[in-house]
Amino acid sequence: MADLSRAHIEAFLEMMSAERGAAGNTLSSYERDLEDLQSFLLASSTSALTAQSANLSAYLAHLGAQGFAASSQARKLSAMRQFYKFLYAEGLRGDDPTTILDAPKKGRSLPKIMSEDEVTRLLELAAKEAAEPGPEQLARLRMLALLELLYATGMRVSELVSLPVKVLDQEGRFLVIRGKGNKERLVPLSRSAIAAVASYGEVRRQALAKSGDSPWLFPSAGKEGYLPRQVFARDLKGLAARAGLRAAAISPHVMRHAFASHLLQNGADLRVVQELLGHSDISTTQIYTHVLEERLRELVQTHHPLAKQAKNRE
Repeated sequence: MADLSRAHIEAFLEMMSAERGAAGNTLSSYERDLEDLQSFLLASSTSALTAQSANLSAYLAHLGAQGFAASSQARKLSAMRQFYKFLYAEGLRGDDPTTILDAPKKGRSLPKIMSEDEVTRLLELAAKEAAEPGPEQLARLRMLALLELLYATGMRVSELVSLPVKVLDQEGRFLVIRGKGNKERLVPLSRSAIAAVASYGEVRRQALAKSGDSPWLFPSAGKEGYLPRQVFARDLKGLAARAGLRAAAISPHVMRHAFASHLLQNGADLRVVQELLGHSDISTTQIYTHVLEERLRELVQTHHPLAKQAKNRE
């Protein structure tokens, strides 16, 4: 108890506040985590000053057994490391037992995606609304163009809303996208995307004929000059709700995931998808391997001779 006393914790928290400028929420989090560690060590008949790396590893294993997520374990480990650095610096310990502890591995969550049917419903409603005349037609045509471009290319929403107006003048079925690090990549456009952009472009020209053109394909009165991605995300959720979809599950980033997943489901190579998405590392694209695994499983079950024999015996 004396080695991990309230006085040690308070001294550590005071140092974090005075020297590091830690926020109140951070200090409260550290306090809770260290008190929890203290309780575990006392129950194990040890203390902060005598605990070895094995004791602290046992504590992390205990957290895992209690159902704590890897992110929560990592936060508690961070508090432990800061605390033991403090004890070492103050001469209360001659070593830091946290230096050889491994951070818990965080499982990579699968991306949220939409089914092909859900995307179709969204695009069909957008096209239907865009065909309706009226004062809001430009906004409806813009939404259709945004969606068609997004689903055809899988580009990031920041890349989409900041497309230059010269896109309207280019010919052919390919679009040059300037992505992260100013790197350019070439992506193909679908015929429906080309048609949607052309229809939007014509009405856009008429609307801006008097006020003057903008260098952006999707101009806005905001400080950046182009459509804020938050506005697009909001309007997309509104369209999703009108299409009878769960609006909370729909976003521009989910549409980007849908683009990648649907390509893989229909036989595209992972390296091709990597290039189209603008990922610099294939490991980033590998979050979609669950789609490939499912497709391979279906192929084996459908075409493998043993699978066919088993099906015939049923």
